[in-house]
Amino acid sequence: MLSRRAFMRLAATGFGVASLSQWLPLLADTAAADPKRIRSCILLWMPGGPSQLDTFDLKPEHENAGEFKPIQTSVPGIQISEHLPKLAQEMESCAIVRSMQTKEGDHGRATYHLRTGYRPQGPIQYPTLGSLVSKERGAATELPNYVSILPNSFLSPAAFSPGFLGPQHAPLVVGDGRGAPGNMDDNEYGRPLTVQNIRLANGIDLTRADARLDLLKFVETGFASNRPGLPTESHQAAYAQAVRMMRSSAIQAFELDSEPAELREAYGKNRFGQACLLARRLVEQGVPFVEVALGGPDGNSGVGWDTHQNNFEAVKGLSETLDPAWSTLISDLRSRGLLDSTLIVWMGEFGRTPVINGNTGRDHFPNAWSTVLCGGGIKGGQVYGATNESGMEVADSPVAVGGLLATVVNALGIDHTKQNLSSIGRPIPITELNSEPIGELLA
Repeated sequence: MLSRRAFMRLAATGFGVASLSQWLPLLADTAAADPKRIRSCILLWMPGGPSQLDTFDLKPEHENAGEFKPIQTSVPGIQISEHLPKLAQEMESCAIVRSMQTKEGDHGRATYHLRTGYRPQGPIQYPTLGSLVSKERGAATELPNYVSILPNSFLSPAAFSPGFLGPQHAPLVVGDGRGAPGNMDDNEYGRPLTVQNIRLANGIDLTRADARLDLLKFVETGFASNRPGLPTESHQAAYAQAVRMMRSSAIQAFELDSEPAELREAYGKNRFGQACLLARRLVEQGVPFVEVALGGPDGNSGVGWDTHQNNFEAVKGLSETLDPAWSTLISDLRSRGLLDSTLIVWMGEFGRTPVINGNTGRDHFPNAWSTVLCGGGIKGGQVYGATNESGMEVADSPVAVGGLLATVVNALGIDHTKQNLSSIGRPIPITELNSEPIGELLA
């Protein structure tokens, strides 16, 4: 593979733009074919439940249609919302699933179900998808295996937890989706996406920090010898990971200022757009699972897709934030040879009712809704399943949570039938028993 230094030398010694444009696809193909690169996943999480009828399954001829018009995409015959025009041009890399049929209409329970694959019940704390991928596809990197950007977990805290897999597979949290805008650190892209407590404290040099860590290790060694077990081991592992990050050059992945201003602007001058850019940088460093939440147009709100009131105004604003970020993420990954090894999943916990309520809103609706899969391991340029004319029922190829997640993990090269032992010694398959991946969607 041509190194970055060699590439820059070629660029500086006579290769014109036209010549470079011929080389870039070859370089991307080489990067994608690298056998050492594992498949990564970027989950675009839409808290609150996005309206399928106003994004990916419009019904223009029906009274449930609402205010939005469908537009053609780059794939003949596939139409999506007029407020996702840039994404429409990337449809050859995307597969829309229009036949999700799930069983939970409560935010907390549905969030748990979609993120873990299991409905909340009994004493078992099931791990979230990112933790499962962290365990199965953990990369040889100094960064954590699972990074969660702008999460807002108050609807269902357990749905963001590593569950019985233990704290070593918990996410590294970046940013906070609950804060209000207007912070003194805000810039033109919104509040910076930072990792808390990852830098040395003011006035503490590396020598002094090492002395403190040696003291901590001494104290913990005695404690661990008297209290062996998973909690103690997990605590020590978490500290070790933090120290590796503090001393690693890989932490530069969080420094978005090194990116060209034109690219940052293309992602969007808001926290969600910048979070998607950060996700690309983390995947580039080998992180196997990154999630980014969009809870409001500014990236700071919680459940903006929960549109019981003023649905069309809210979805338009959210779509205008989502569209440039998601489409640029796809094209940026492609240009770097990373799209074929990166699966992008777009979903919330359920959809919205086709019938518009008296507040110009749509309510919770798990009966028939949409998700989207893009990139690595997926056959793009297609729609799977369908709803009927009114959008009230699945008319073809219903997809349950287990089938969706089995498809996701198989696209990542993970056997969905593999079992992990729970904290009470019970074997738990990665997806529910009898779940099968959707073969038509897998590349």
